[in-house]
Amino acid sequence: MPAVCFYFQVHQPRRLRRYRLFDIGKERAYFEDSSETNLNNRKVLEKVSRKCYLPANAIFLKLLKRFPELRLSFSFSGVFLDQLEEFAPETLSSFQRLVQTGQVEILAETYYHSLSSLYSRDEFRNQINLHAKKIKNLFHQTPKIFRNTELIYQNDLAEEIENMGYLGTLCEGVDHILGWRSPNFLYSPPHSKLKLMLKNYGLSDDIAFRFSSRDWSEWPLSAPKFASWISALNGNGEVVNLFMDYETFGEHQWGETGIFDFLEALPGEILKNKENSFITPSQAICSFETRGIYDAPHYISWADVERDLSAWRSNKMQESALENVYSLQGAVYAKNDPELLETWRRLQTSDHFYYMCTKWWSDGDVHKYFNPYQSPYEAFISFMNVLNDVKLRL
Repeated sequence: MPAVCFYFQVHQPRRLRRYRLFDIGKERAYFEDSSETNLNNRKVLEKVSRKCYLPANAIFLKLLKRFPELRLSFSFSGVFLDQLEEFAPETLSSFQRLVQTGQVEILAETYYHSLSSLYSRDEFRNQINLHAKKIKNLFHQTPKIFRNTELIYQNDLAEEIENMGYLGTLCEGVDHILGWRSPNFLYSPPHSKLKLMLKNYGLSDDIAFRFSSRDWSEWPLSAPKFASWISALNGNGEVVNLFMDYETFGEHQWGETGIFDFLEALPGEILKNKENSFITPSQAICSFETRGIYDAPHYISWADVERDLSAWRSNKMQESALENVYSLQGAVYAKNDPELLETWRRLQTSDHFYYMCTKWWSDGDVHKYFNPYQSPYEAFISFMNVLNDVKLRL
């Protein structure tokens, strides 16, 4: 009787503009919000809204009405919601209509999609609390389940999340931790009562990454075929966690691939088997007991094939940028300047450091997606120039 848990991450950063050395001390327009480039933050949001958010939301709204059993969950970064309010209020309304069905759960996360859990637990808690207030204000929900930036997780983080009152958290189902065990059960950390929901990365990535690949042995992927894989898990799992970026639908997998037809057909195909169902993360946490210890002494994430922190901390540029931005915390807090605090927090968004990643750069991969820079080195220089201007202001 596998219950399917759909979870979608929805995030767009405030990308920095190309900030030059000569701009330091003279220019405070740090973010790519008003230029005419194709990676202007407003233009990116409008484009992705048109290709992904609006059509996917329209399909899900129909599906939620057609299937009262259907359940969805989302996490929205605060910087994404800020941009919706500013640039795309109609897209925000479409998400609100989904939540108003009562079949959608919103998860907690860091407001600025940051790596604060690695560098400052005070800032980590502050951002989670800010995010909870934003969700309450826009969607009238109080999140019960936590999802850290890019599913970053480690044993010590469990106690922090539990102490903040959350019932569970989402994380990656990493093979070397699971061993022979299945990700389709709930687990617990070594020294915490927090419940862990593990991403079934095989089935999730079949949709998110392999759907349109003609080199894949299972291409073309149809809804009946995928539903049969879910049904085949009967007896070998209680909850199948399908976690992915929402931009999968229409942006990473273009509409021409048939992804929207697949999406519209999938819930009905899954429900043809009367033993199948849908569930939200909080329902899963309350419905199922844990089936063992998931011991993650080192940080894991859902990024890249390594599923570790190397997407953000694999070279000296990234390490230097991260250490420098978090070293300013005391001075920023003491300054008591809301605009400066907002700027500093936007600079914590994980995407800035992702753009500095040098892994496989020459081959072309997901690290270049929506990247406003020609190289990781350009990303580093621009970021550090902005940070040096912030230091002058402090």
